[in-house]
Amino acid sequence: MLSARDLRVRPAAEADLAALVRLRDDAARRLLALGVTGQWRPGELDEGHFRRVMAHGEVWLAEADGLLAGAWELWWEDEDAWGPQPPVAGYVHRLMVDRATTAPGTGRLLLDAAERRVAEAGRTRVRLDCLAGNAQLNAYYLDAGYRVVGHKAGKPQPGGTPKSFTLMEKQLG
Repeated sequence: MLSARDLRVRPAAEADLAALVRLRDDAARRLLALGVTGQWRPGELDEGHFRRVMAHGEVWLAEADGLLAGAWELWWEDEDAWGPQPPVAGYVHRLMVDRATTAPGTGRLLLDAAERRVAEAGRTRVRLDCLAGNAQLNAYYLDAGYRVVGHKAGKPQPGGTPKSFTLMEKQLG
């Protein structure tokens, strides 16, 4: 297993698209195996999804020893969940970890890296939405210092039906 201290973070590139799709599909299969059926489905997102995010936001990869350890999307606005907002936050989406190759705690390190990127961009808050029915995931983000600031019912989903989310925020610095 890879050690979390060996992670290297970099922006995703066109050559990473297939790996991102594989990572997302593997995470979706893991969730289904754990009985989390309302969140992600394999095959739901394709390379075009990540290409579109890279055109309007950022996709970040974490690697260790040449292997993909995880990834996340960073958006600079998210009106579907949060409505129009002043430019004070970065929005983390699709935090994914390759559990087959990484050590426990890797997800938190990815989240820390996302928070640093938001701070580097001069924004003071990190926001995310978490599937309302996934109590374990909601607790994970609460434990990472996020607080519940609202709920969003019926948020549109790429390739799927609208879902309800818990809106969470963390103040930086």
